[in-house]
Amino acid sequence: HVQLVESGGGSVQAGGSLKLSCIVSGYFLGSECMGWFRQVAGKEREGVSTIDRDGNTKYADSVKGRFAISRDGAKNTAFLEMNSLKAEDTAMCYCAAGRCYGASWLGQPDWGEGTQVTVS
Repeated sequence: HVQLVESGGGSVQAGGSLKLSCIVSGYFLGSECMGWFRQVAGKEREGVSTIDRDGNTKYADSVKGRFAISRDGAKNTAFLEMNSLKAEDTAMCYCAAGRCYGASWLGQPDWGEGTQVTVS
């Protein structure tokens, strides 16, 4: 059983930065990844980035070069540094945890309740 709580969302002007945090509690298997999704009202939830326990990462094309995912040494906290934010980045952002291989999700991960990012 995994619980995830996101924080760090807010409003920022285009070109600015935000850093999201995710605290995970519960049991993790060694193969589990952490990551981030986002969703705009009326659209499908989109995978943003993943990181496995060895530090391998993947990013959606739309955020490559602007966002950076990381996790702490205890593997219980994930971060998403978001730079050069655009209006198109406005979304509800969800932390995720689940099984993975090579930083790719195996099936649907568990999600937190989300934190809103608004870019104007």
